[in-house]
Amino acid sequence: MPEQARIGVLTSGGDAPGMNAAIRSVVRMTIANGGEAVAIYQGYEGLLDGASRPMELGSVGGVLDRGGTFIGTSRSERMYSEEGLDLARQRYEEMGLTGLVIIGGDGSYRAAQELHERGLRVMGIPGTIDNDVAGTDTTIGFDTALNTICDATSKVRDTASSHERTFVIEVMGRACGLLALHAGLAAGADCILVPEVPWKIEDVCASVKQGVERGKKHSIIVVAEGAGHAFGIAEDLGTLCGHPVRAVVLGHIQRGGAPSAFDRILASRMGAAAVEGLMAGESGMAVGLRNADTVLYPLPEAYSSHHTMKRHIYDLAMVLAR
Repeated sequence: MPEQARIGVLTSGGDAPGMNAAIRSVVRMTIANGGEAVAIYQGYEGLLDGASRPMELGSVGGVLDRGGTFIGTSRSERMYSEEGLDLARQRYEEMGLTGLVIIGGDGSYRAAQELHERGLRVMGIPGTIDNDVAGTDTTIGFDTALNTICDATSKVRDTASSHERTFVIEVMGRACGLLALHAGLAAGADCILVPEVPWKIEDVCASVKQGVERGKKHSIIVVAEGAGHAFGIAEDLGTLCGHPVRAVVLGHIQRGGAPSAFDRILASRMGAAAVEGLMAGESGMAVGLRNADTVLYPLPEAYSSHHTMKRHIYDLAMVLAR
C-alpha cells in the first residue's frame, strides 16, 4: 500500500443490522492510521456511477446503533458483465483509491474477487442475516435477526395459546436454514423446517397431534422460506390435522431494527481487521470470525460453499421440542 492510503467502503446486496457499525469502524480506523476514507453510495451501482464522498470522523457519528446502511445498498447486474467490471476499475482509479472494503454476502464477494483479479485491492466483510457465508462462525446481522424473530415468535405464541391454535412462522433463508434453526431453538418452536433436512407434512401433523395428546394447547412451527411457504403449509396442515392453522410471514422486519450489542462489536472488529489487512498489503481476502478471533481468508473460500448447518443442533432442537 502507498504511504497515503485512501480506502473506500460500500455495502452491497441485502441490508443487515450492524452494517453502519462496520462502516464507522472502516472510516475511523482508516483515519486513525493516517489514511483517507471514502464512502461509496448505493453499493456497486454507486461505484459504477462514481457516487462517492470523503468521510471525516464526524461523518459516521451517531450511526453505531442504527439499523440498515446509511450509505445505501443495491444489487447490481452490471457488475456481472465485463463492461461493468472494467468500469468499476476505472472508477476505482478515478477516485484515487488504494483499497476497497465491500460489506455484503456471497454475491458481493464474487464481484469483489473479480475486482481483485483485475488488480484492485479489496477486502470483504460478511454482512447478511442469513449467516450463509462459509469460513466465518457468524455474519454481521445474524444475531440481531435472531432476536427479532424470537421476539415476534413470543408475541405469536401469546395469541396461539389464547386461541389454542397452531401457527406456522416463515423466516428468511432460501438455501440456508441456520436462521430458522437457531431462531426455532431459541424460541422453543415445536417443529423446525429447513432446506437441509427433508420433511413430510404427515410428520409435522404427527408432531402437532402428539402435543395435543399430552395436553399442549398450541404449537409453533418455524419454517425457512427455502423449505416451504407458510400459507401453503398451514393450509395442508390444517386439512390433515382437522383444525385451523394460521400462517405468519415475518418478511423484511427481520432485517430492520437497531443492531444487538453482539453485532455492533462484531462489525467494529471486522471493520478494523479489514483496514489493517489492506494497510498490510493484503487483498482478495474476507474477514471472518473463528473461535472468537478475527481472521483473513481468501474470498473464494467464502462463496464456494455455504456455511453448513450442524445437524446435531437440529437434532437437539427436535428433542427439546417434545
